[in-house]
Amino acid sequence: MNRRRLLALALPLFATLALTAPQAVAQTREVVRVGYQKYGTLIILKAKGGLEQRLAPLGIDVKWTEFPAGPVLLEGLNVGSIDVGTVGEAPPIFAQAAGANLVYFGHEPPAPQGEAIVVPKGSPLKSPKDLKGKKVALNKGSNVHYLLVKVLEANGLQYKDIEPVFLPPADARAAFERGAVDAWVIWDPFLAAAEKQLGARVLADGTGVARNHQFYLASRPYAERRPDVVNIVIEELAKIDAWAKANPRAVAEFLAPVIALDVEIVELAARRFSYGVTPLSDSVVLEQQKIADTFHDLKLIPKKLVVSDVIWKPKSAVASR
Repeated sequence: MNRRRLLALALPLFATLALTAPQAVAQTREVVRVGYQKYGTLIILKAKGGLEQRLAPLGIDVKWTEFPAGPVLLEGLNVGSIDVGTVGEAPPIFAQAAGANLVYFGHEPPAPQGEAIVVPKGSPLKSPKDLKGKKVALNKGSNVHYLLVKVLEANGLQYKDIEPVFLPPADARAAFERGAVDAWVIWDPFLAAAEKQLGARVLADGTGVARNHQFYLASRPYAERRPDVVNIVIEELAKIDAWAKANPRAVAEFLAPVIALDVEIVELAARRFSYGVTPLSDSVVLEQQKIADTFHDLKLIPKKLVVSDVIWKPKSAVASR
């Protein structure tokens, strides 16, 4: 075979390799999958793009997935559709009870006013004591589940004294608006939206009864495989927290178009949020243990839990792959 003939045969092969090589490289890039909700710091981090900038030099892309509430987010983490995410106090308790292989790796300071029991503006209910025998909407297994239990206890009522109606936030708001439930237990920014748009009246918030931490969790296999990435997530969240704590109005103006709410609504929620991510202290672990014990006593989870068993204690910030 002469050289001209050989060259003619080789050129198409070289062209094919040139076209497919970038695709092959792209396919080998690692991805960290992050679950977020319509509140908190992760959604700001997503919008600002800081995590992508930090991870790009490591050959890691970021895939973001929004969830309507914490329980379904942790379901996603448990089945392997996300690697890290953020939820309130109660969802990790229910997830641990269900056998989810997860770990806590950080939390924000308490924000007790960021969740509340609300009633319609014309409701005759004046006190949490008036909830006896009433229909109360809430997202089962969310942070507000614990709030409801503790508010009832503080007012001489038991959980069995009310009729819980388990609905996700959007459905709960619809039921609240049409009068299908007497009260709604909800968190920001849905809480702020109900106050500003519907004139909802706060019957009780978490002050004195529920601290309302926001937690960051990862699947245990991912945290063990990529502790460096988990540390980078914490570092980038800390940067966002420092900015947000000093600039609640700027947070509102930045987030309002992202989550499709008015600036005044988002600012109300932002001012009730607490910023300052840190690893879990012994006292915060103890608070979570009390929540787990409460849910077990109420037979809402089937077994006693040891929360300290699922606290991330990285051996090294270097990935062991």
